[in-house]
Amino acid sequence: MSPAAAAAAGELPARPFHKVLITGAAGFIGSHLAERCLELGAEVVGLDLFDDFYDPALKRANVARALAHPRYRLVEGDIRDRAAMRELVAAGGFDVIVHLAARAGVRPSLERPALYYDVNVQGTLSLLDAVRAADPAIRFVNASSSSVYGGLTATPFAESDENSRPVSPYAASKKAGEVLCYTYHHLYGIDTFSLRFFTVFGPRQRPEMAIAKFARLLREGRPVPMFGDGSTARDYTYIDDIVDGVVRAMERCRGYEIFNLGESRTTTLADLIRLLGAALGVEPEVERLPLQPGDVTITCADLAKSRRLLGYDPHTEVAEGLARYAAWLERGER
Repeated sequence: MSPAAAAAAGELPARPFHKVLITGAAGFIGSHLAERCLELGAEVVGLDLFDDFYDPALKRANVARALAHPRYRLVEGDIRDRAAMRELVAAGGFDVIVHLAARAGVRPSLERPALYYDVNVQGTLSLLDAVRAADPAIRFVNASSSSVYGGLTATPFAESDENSRPVSPYAASKKAGEVLCYTYHHLYGIDTFSLRFFTVFGPRQRPEMAIAKFARLLREGRPVPMFGDGSTARDYTYIDDIVDGVVRAMERCRGYEIFNLGESRTTTLADLIRLLGAALGVEPEVERLPLQPGDVTITCADLAKSRRLLGYDPHTEVAEGLARYAAWLERGER
């Protein structure tokens, strides 16, 4: 069945996968995805650079559980190394590549735009070239971001919206990655989905991300920075729901598509701080600061396409997700 026919009929047909390459495998999303793929019976190769964007020791702790599994292999390398990527993909026998490796974060991208372009655009190109050279039948699932919608204020954001204008180098690099995926699908027939993640949170979240940073400050009895008046809002999405969506995309990747993965509801910054404080049993003290360049006022995912074609069904509300995150922090796990 063609993608167009499948779309008309409803949910895309699923195909099994047996061997997966996950880039950025030691990161927040990558480490959770690797464990889910292992649970599903797949063989997993994880690729990570272990750069110093945040403490590499945390990333190594993230992969400790997967490393103990006989069907997991960890490769340390740089996605920009074209020769190494060609060798890895050619020898891998992969059904699917899930490309999560990236230089992340809106605000840091303002300081180092060239680095973000190099890693996020050249790195994606390097992997697509490796697939083209090795086997264009490999499915390529690319991690994008809700930041590509830029300063849109009419919600929810739909994948078909052509009015999006990225407002940070990070967002622009993610949009460029989507365009490269389309180009390689058009030229070489590579099946590729790009997934626009909406503010993912949960255990192993990167330490500079808002929820992780706020939790650390609250537990230390320090004030939490609130940029603006607290009315900015995000579609916070719990890690388990994101992983469900990624796996569904891996199974159904055929043709070229873009999908939103979010919760399709928003929480203001002020409410997030209040809910996190409640989950941690702390009364938050707030430090009010001006809005930062590159920030957007709201994000909210239109999930109609993801629900229909992927069968994506997120269900973890923010308060529940924050309670799970707080419990994980108390247990001191990775």
